Amino acid sequence: MPHAETLPLVAPSLTAVLFGLSGCLVDFGARTRPHGAAVAEHAEVTPGALESLRSLQRQQIPCAWLDELPPALSHSLAAGLPEWIKPSQHPATINPWPAPNACWQALMTLNVERLEGCVLVSGEPRLLQAGLNAGLWTIGLASCGSLCGLAPNEWHALTQQERELKRGKATVQLFGLGVHSVIDHLGELDTCLADISLRRLKGEKP
Repeated sequence: MPHAETLPLVAPSLTAVLFGLSGCLVDFGARTRPHGAAVAEHAEVTPGALESLRSLQRQQIPCAWLDELPPALSHSLAAGLPEWIKPSQHPATINPWPAPNACWQALMTLNVERLEGCVLVSGEPRLLQAGLNAGLWTIGLASCGSLCGLAPNEWHALTQQERELKRGKATVQLFGLGVHSVIDHLGELDTCLADISLRRLKGEKP
């Protein structure tokens, strides 16, 4: 009796991807303060951010960004981002991070029907903890978030050894939270998302 042909397993597509704003999509080093002014250099997109967003748009995966900064400040920071990525403003005074409410609110903004396959990407430990509390897959950013806290020129002025030391320390702190993956910056996001899809295919849950 001939063997039935087995079809190759296809990794499930992601449902939605949420991003932190400051220290993730823009504002390398997460240096913007809630009571400060919007600084033009802080609004510069981080390495790999636009490419990652374009890749997700091609795959028709909905995306939103979150932040706890005042709306006027966060929208000023987000000026360089594509218009299609939706902002999700959740009052910082109501159930602030690490409560999961802001993540759920963002998914509701995207009209997402299920938590399965939803991912949060951030360099902010409190937002990542909110993502974990919300039941999301989480990806921490080691170099461009608040744990390193350096401007791009300060980061590049470090020696390779100094960068590795800071990156390593941040990575340990992020994994200590319980995040599922840690990458350096958004230039490595596509590979990381593909890895999460494979982990889901094998039955792993966040």
